[in-house]
Amino acid sequence: MTAIPAAPKADTAAPLLRVNNIEVIYDHVILVLKGVSLVLPAGGIVALLGANGAGKTTTLKAISNLLKAERGNVTKGSIEAFGERIDQLTASDLVRKGIIQVMEGRHCFGHLTVEENLMTGAFSRRDGRGAVAADIERCYSYFPRLKERRKSQAGYTSGGEQQMTAIARALMSRPKVILLDEPSMGLAPQLVEEIFEIVVRLNRDEGVSILLAEQNTNMALRYSHYGYILENGRVVMDGDAAELRQNEDVKEFYLGLSASGRKSYREVKHYKRRKRWLA
Repeated sequence: MTAIPAAPKADTAAPLLRVNNIEVIYDHVILVLKGVSLVLPAGGIVALLGANGAGKTTTLKAISNLLKAERGNVTKGSIEAFGERIDQLTASDLVRKGIIQVMEGRHCFGHLTVEENLMTGAFSRRDGRGAVAADIERCYSYFPRLKERRKSQAGYTSGGEQQMTAIARALMSRPKVILLDEPSMGLAPQLVEEIFEIVVRLNRDEGVSILLAEQNTNMALRYSHYGYILENGRVVMDGDAAELRQNEDVKEFYLGLSASGRKSYREVKHYKRRKRWLA
């Protein structure tokens, strides 16, 4: 397994991205996020955890300014990156600044080849064809399988290959921050582990900071430095990833484990009604 780099020191790592007490409303009436705050330090991998519908994807879309396409708005709070507010910038402005989101469900251009998909990730760059070609080869060094499928239409590749294509396409923009939404969705466990190990390599070798939204709590906490748990649009717990993995509440509800061993689905459902952070 790829070695996970040490977490950035809290007192020395600059907060590359900061979300300050944001509230998000859809259609002017549906309150989805309720005072969410989080920090992504430079060089960090931070996991945003929670069940389906907890607000993970909405948080990422608030940062990347993709909410308006879904009639959503940040109505309170602020979002800062690189020491300045970014919540009024367009999504394309954010890409040029170095923040890009890999959407849930991959969303490759199915009619384009794998390599053409990668080239679309460089649309905002102005450093010439040679630099773009060099970066395509660099992406293939992380994703050797994509080099084998470079001339194949993306729509005819496997789910794992499409997820790799989506991440590599984001890497082509030379980002400082990648917002990665549910990379494990619909993939076999072996592929999930392969993709998470590549994410760790990108963080270590390329210096890319990663905010990861993920339902697979166990996998996410294995490969991240810090975690935030969302519940019904609120952050209910946060801490170092290693500490969260050992937390009895997290183990019992999110991992289905307790001091007495693995719990049944019925017991986990019962535990949901008595979670201490909702008391």
